[in-house]
Amino acid sequence: MSDNVLKFKSYGDFTKFSEENDIQFVGFEFTDPRGKLQHTDQHISTIDKDMFESGIMIDGSSIAGWKTINESDMCLVPDWSKCFLDPFAAQPTLKVFCYMKEPLTGDNYERCPRVIAKKAEAYIKSSGHGDTAYFGPEAEFFVFDDVKMCANMNEVSYKIDSIEGPYNSGRDYVEGNTGHRPSIKGGYFPESPIDSGADLRAEMITVMDAMGVPIEKHHHEVAPSQHELGILFSTLVDCADNLQLYKYAVHNVAHIYGKTATFLPKPVFGDNGSGMHVHQSIWNAGKPQFAGDKYAGLSDTAIYYIGGIIKHAKALNAFTNPSTNSYKRLVPGYEAPVLLAYSARNRSASCRIPYGNSPKAKRVEVRFPDATANPYLAFSAMLMAGLDGIDNKIHPGEAMDKDLYSLPKDELSKIPTVCGSLREALDSLNNDHDFLLKGDVFTKDAIEAYIDLKMEEVLKYETMPHPIEFLMYY
Repeated sequence: MSDNVLKFKSYGDFTKFSEENDIQFVGFEFTDPRGKLQHTDQHISTIDKDMFESGIMIDGSSIAGWKTINESDMCLVPDWSKCFLDPFAAQPTLKVFCYMKEPLTGDNYERCPRVIAKKAEAYIKSSGHGDTAYFGPEAEFFVFDDVKMCANMNEVSYKIDSIEGPYNSGRDYVEGNTGHRPSIKGGYFPESPIDSGADLRAEMITVMDAMGVPIEKHHHEVAPSQHELGILFSTLVDCADNLQLYKYAVHNVAHIYGKTATFLPKPVFGDNGSGMHVHQSIWNAGKPQFAGDKYAGLSDTAIYYIGGIIKHAKALNAFTNPSTNSYKRLVPGYEAPVLLAYSARNRSASCRIPYGNSPKAKRVEVRFPDATANPYLAFSAMLMAGLDGIDNKIHPGEAMDKDLYSLPKDELSKIPTVCGSLREALDSLNNDHDFLLKGDVFTKDAIEAYIDLKMEEVLKYETMPHPIEFLMYY
């Protein structure tokens, strides 16, 4: 854990820290159903012991997918075990992660993503399969110098630009065109000056560390203008919090540098998209439950966990790949893991078992998610799918150690795939969600509200004419 993690056990600890650090504002942070980090800031003079313990009231009807206007009041409750100093605020600002409660009953709000994640953490302890689930995401993103977008009734367009883009090889620059840039699929791992983003990524990593996120590494990714930062694994809720801070740092550091960052899975046609491989493992009483004497040193528990992930993968896609753009990445030919198989080293498989030189390193890497996912919902859903696999001893079949994309068509057709669209993913979730209801982790209300919210995006996408349609059919 980073030395910069802030937590307060009492109101006295909080006031002492605030006085010593001249805190002027306290930001109450929460995540909406789509995964966007939201906040409202209180001046330090308003934070008394009652607010410290009970939180503040907000209008829940203003958050898409939550309350109607006639029942809009919600209570935003701070979790003082997870705080950070905001490095981007001009005034000294302390921020705290929160969750939602129903003000009339005092119950946790069943549609709140962080509440769902907390229930998932509690459920694993009651499942009998372990006491802790660890998650380690690898979120990729693009950084551009300029982005323009338009979606009007008479015009639909976007335009991106990056000094690293191979499309700029013949462009005139005032300071001259150096010619040093990655080629298509040529960004993994050239040194500078071809890699022009090393200082930017290092700044992002430094800022994340200052906010209490345990950091590990940074590097250029396969596509030009594409990058990845490495953070250490953690428990489910803490890791989801850290991923929100990851995105917060990436967006804001890029903005300060005069650039723009996006976690859109497929912003560039004809090159690799951005995924979010998620490493997962279960432990009990300090012992790894995924280590054993089966394939690749895995235990039966790990094999069955993989079986649950593969069985419920299409339903999981609604949470792990929740944008219409997600399915422009999940196509063969761009290292995207569309095939539902598992392997020790094969990156074309949707579940990979990374090499580890000790039992503690045994884990499963689920490769189809992307970073448009709400991390609280995606991590919780994958955990529930894996636990369902363990409960029901769902075996995923034999491992696939050959290049799945080079298989003959008749063999390839026998391997199941992830969804091909967000509509298919939402239909799959609608038809396969009983595994999520165990322990009341997800409720039917939360799932139905989520499907309704995401279907709004599907309909916008499906009914808007696309420029390629004009080129093909006009």
